[in-house]
Amino acid sequence: MAKSWQKAGKILLPVCLIAAAVAFILLTDTGKRLTRMNVQELSDYLRSFGAFSVILGMAIVYVQVMVPFVPFVLVAGANVLVFGLGWGIAINYVMAVLGAVTAFAFARSAGRAKAEKTLSRYNAVRVFNKRMEENGFFYVLLGRLIPVIPSTAVSLGAGVVKIKARDYILATVFGKLPIVLLESFIGHDLLHFREYKGRLLLLCAVFVMLLALGTVFKNKLTGKPIK
Repeated sequence: MAKSWQKAGKILLPVCLIAAAVAFILLTDTGKRLTRMNVQELSDYLRSFGAFSVILGMAIVYVQVMVPFVPFVLVAGANVLVFGLGWGIAINYVMAVLGAVTAFAFARSAGRAKAEKTLSRYNAVRVFNKRMEENGFFYVLLGRLIPVIPSTAVSLGAGVVKIKARDYILATVFGKLPIVLLESFIGHDLLHFREYKGRLLLLCAVFVMLLALGTVFKNKLTGKPIK
């Protein structure tokens, strides 16, 4: 009986969390409002919650990683503006990892059929998933470090292929940190352009380089010529 409850919990928990995230974005006034905010508006909104702002800041990152309703750089930038670079980056990183693990658990359990159907529409994702099945840790890490395919697709794809949960979690823990740092600093510096324009331009150049690398790699995966 205990094992049955434990198994049911492993399935129901990620399903309930994903469902709650979708409901929050689509059905609540706060969720709808968040989709229309810029970095400054979102940071001001977080501050309006006072002592509870940290809870909302954590929740927004967590939801965004599972259901990307706005660019990650927006929520990352808002958190570092409200909580400072140190705590903001810590919140962004921890919640991004937890969100990615939840999406993986969802795809691995009750959402497997839905995830497979959704991801099968994209040739690059299908090929990438096959590579993940052969060398899970490396390709999850690669998918986190460079934008080969969307982060959520990496999480869901890893959940439907034969990759060890340990390898997925470790690759996510290591791979999420650089991109979270990059987007957190970019989001912060956008609103402090005069003070940090040199650093912002450098970070944007790094981000563009990662996009270019991702495009080259995706073209190789799909067999498309690189123009």
